[in-house]
Amino acid sequence: MQSPKVLIGQGAEAKIYACNFLGRPTIVKERFKKTYRHPSLDSTLTLARTKAEVRCMTRCRTHGIRTPVVYFVDMENHAIYMEHLVNWVTVKDFIIRFQAGDKSLLALLPLAEKIGGAVGLMHSHGLIHGDLTTSNMLLSGASEDFELVFIDFGLGSIEGSPEDKAVDLYVLEKALLSTHPSTEPVLEAILNSYFKVRAKDSKEVTRKLDEVRMRGRKRTMVG
Repeated sequence: MQSPKVLIGQGAEAKIYACNFLGRPTIVKERFKKTYRHPSLDSTLTLARTKAEVRCMTRCRTHGIRTPVVYFVDMENHAIYMEHLVNWVTVKDFIIRFQAGDKSLLALLPLAEKIGGAVGLMHSHGLIHGDLTTSNMLLSGASEDFELVFIDFGLGSIEGSPEDKAVDLYVLEKALLSTHPSTEPVLEAILNSYFKVRAKDSKEVTRKLDEVRMRGRKRTMVG
């Protein structure tokens, strides 16, 4: 049924394993205990985060936004068994290699438009990713014939407010510009595509995004 799990990574909240589950390549995300929290509180919070992550992934797929398929959820051990997308590349690595080749940023605009449209669709259904970085997007294919997958909804939530959506966009903006210098045209294309999808409340989200940016600049100035 399941091959031995092999540890392939660890973050602040969970360990990531690879294995075969029911004959399929599988990623297992297993949240670990936080010893600084009371055991019962830790169990309650960890269970809630696990449920929220699975719910976000499932609802994204329902609305046409690709995420890894969830195969099984072990609530007792706070572990999510999901599709292992072998040979896919993160958008982060794709852009880094692209820029190293000294190519025109215009070639990245189709990708930017796809990212913006997908995030806009996500937000239109009240889904918040919580950590929108280029490391949490996977890419397969070439040119304009590619597929985009969002991963790691560990900080995700449902029924997000305009403020939540603005924070999501701000995280993406900061991550893109800090990790990939001189990609302002890519960011502009992402936001243009996003607001085409989010026309319904674009003014409110834009206003909140400006407020979030201002708070971010103030924190930077204060240090």
